[in-house]
Amino acid sequence: MGQSLLPPSGGDDHIQPVDLKAALEERYLAYALSTIMHRALPDVRDGLKPVHRRIIHAMSEMGIRPNTAFKKCARIVGDVIGKFHPHGDQSVYDALVRLAQDFSQRYPLVDGQGNFGNIDGDNAAAYRYTEARMTEVAALLLEGIDQDAVDFRATYNEEDEEPVVLPGAFPNLLANGASGIAVGMATSIPPHNAHELCDAALLLIRKPDASIEELVELVPGPDFPTGGVIIDNKAAITEAYRTGRGGFRVRAKWAVEDLGRGVWQIVVTEIPYQVQKSRLIEKIAELLIARKLPLLEDVRDESAEDVRVVLVPKSRSVDPTIMMESLFRLTDLENRFPLNMNVLSMGRVPRVMSIFDILTEWLQHRREVLQRRSRFRLAAIERRLEILGGYLIAYLNLDEVIRIIREEDEPKPALMARFALTDLQAESILNMRLRSLRKLEEFEIRKEFDGLTAEKAEIDALLASDDKQWQTVAWEIGEVKKKFAKATELGRRRTLFADAPETDDEAIQQAMIEKEPITVVLSQKGWIRALKGHISDTATLQFKEGDALKFAFPASTTDRILIVTTGGKAYTLGGDKLPGGRGHGEPLRIMVDMENDQDVLTAFVHDPARKVVIASAAGNGFVIAESEMVANTRKGKQILNVAMPDEAKMVVTAKGDQVAIIGENRKMLVFPLQQIPEMTRGKGVRLQRYKDGGVSDIRCFALADGLTWSDSAGRSFTKSAAELTEWIGDRGTAGRLVPKGFPRSGKFGG
Repeated sequence: MGQSLLPPSGGDDHIQPVDLKAALEERYLAYALSTIMHRALPDVRDGLKPVHRRIIHAMSEMGIRPNTAFKKCARIVGDVIGKFHPHGDQSVYDALVRLAQDFSQRYPLVDGQGNFGNIDGDNAAAYRYTEARMTEVAALLLEGIDQDAVDFRATYNEEDEEPVVLPGAFPNLLANGASGIAVGMATSIPPHNAHELCDAALLLIRKPDASIEELVELVPGPDFPTGGVIIDNKAAITEAYRTGRGGFRVRAKWAVEDLGRGVWQIVVTEIPYQVQKSRLIEKIAELLIARKLPLLEDVRDESAEDVRVVLVPKSRSVDPTIMMESLFRLTDLENRFPLNMNVLSMGRVPRVMSIFDILTEWLQHRREVLQRRSRFRLAAIERRLEILGGYLIAYLNLDEVIRIIREEDEPKPALMARFALTDLQAESILNMRLRSLRKLEEFEIRKEFDGLTAEKAEIDALLASDDKQWQTVAWEIGEVKKKFAKATELGRRRTLFADAPETDDEAIQQAMIEKEPITVVLSQKGWIRALKGHISDTATLQFKEGDALKFAFPASTTDRILIVTTGGKAYTLGGDKLPGGRGHGEPLRIMVDMENDQDVLTAFVHDPARKVVIASAAGNGFVIAESEMVANTRKGKQILNVAMPDEAKMVVTAKGDQVAIIGENRKMLVFPLQQIPEMTRGKGVRLQRYKDGGVSDIRCFALADGLTWSDSAGRSFTKSAAELTEWIGDRGTAGRLVPKGFPRSGKFGG
């Protein structure tokens, strides 16, 4: 059996060794080019990919025009795959369906009858049930295709011909947009308003070196078929159009609906482009169940033909703007549509183009189409004039012509010799009908001859003058502009522009978390958890063996928890992100990037209005605002610069006007708080001088209220300003031994 698999002797004659790398590069490049040129990227001139171009051309060949009857999509798809596009029928039908969807295409190219899907993401009916015909837009794209306006090439089986590009009298690339992923490149172009694009094109005809800013005045941004509101500023939009890369933030359009007696609800009437409504509502419902939207009570879909999504607030006192901002952050009610104007320039080279480049190339194409159509018409006129010239000679010599035809065996050469006619003229005379020999016909021929001569002179003048060509192109664009003017239902601008409302980030953050009381618990070994409710008795808490409570404090899920380590770093955790209190929690080191040789010094609820004194064991420190301690990443934020063996030792609320500091040598110093500078990061200044040892405790207080401490038995002692005189000094001095009765621990306690 094994022997039979071997090639017969001499069978290796045709085997050629090929370098794998070279073979792969060559074949992958061929595949990549095929994808870029013939599948994924649109042509800048007609804005179509080959599959769309073939669909429209097939409909044109079948005679399915805007004013004819609808035809079954199965017939169209069959023609497309049979003659022009040798790919799967489903892929062709999907492309056809998309061309008919008024929520996908700003100016649909196909007029569909039947179920062509909807904004909820439901699929279209099968192609045996649906029917289609062209729209006016598709007819404009084809205008002049039978007048040699564009080149044709052989189809895949060389039985037929297909256009390389369509004449494109409509600015389709920008008007309908495009998206596609090729190999190593992608394209994403949003739809725009045709009226605005025509205005911009007319400006470029008048002023070919117009700036991007001037074009953006006329085309302020995309115009999505589903409406919505763009909240980018003009500078960002201009830059995106200049480079051909960028993006647009699109938000749903919403309004507050008053239900009387102070009760209200929000109604969303337009959603961002290419967002499936059903999926959007599912996502909002999921967030509601997960309690991520505490301001929202309910979501309902009351849509019929139009979009109507109702959002019910928790209570009438909720701020609608903050509620919507929290929804915009968490759901697709706000979406970013990328801009990457990567298209085939002149049908050959993929290039990222600016809006100026795209419109300029489209205008050049329109001018070329005009020239080609004019030359085609000129050739037709010249041919007709030649025939009419022959007819006139025949009329003037009618009897002689009849005699030659009746008597000569070969009348054609005899006619040509007798009257100096061309082959075409003689053939036309011989093909003439007897009924057209009436006297009246000579007058008709002369009239047609004069008319065509005048038209020929006009076309000659047009082809000789650049200005006249641009005038004609401008007139054609003006006609398109009239057809799709903003005054028409199809042409009106749907997407509006607005600035995002100025809202407090903190308030929005809070609005995205259900507010519940928690107790944050941290163990000696660095395990953190959050128990529900405020727990006063921490003795009942369970820990892993060999572990114990380090500290616990009350907070709420909307709070941010600041954690300061002995290395002088601050980390921030959201109260809602902490592990639940069922088990032992999670090691803090999993949640933030803490160095192994550092330990947690303290943790507390963040208060943006508060300031603290942070100090190292060696007695250096400074005042820092808590808002400067917030870290937005796992890496945390370095605040107090300390080098081993020194470490961060104290974090104390900066209140009142005085600071009392005690060293491990039991010496106390009191000095004004204003002597400590406020910084955001650093080593700080010396707070108290020590021969050996370091800081034991710090307390900030108001001199007028005196300094209070408590002993181990819980008794409270207060020293008034007068009694503290001997300890009051300047920052950085040694201080004096603590007053009598001060706790042995060297801590203020309480």
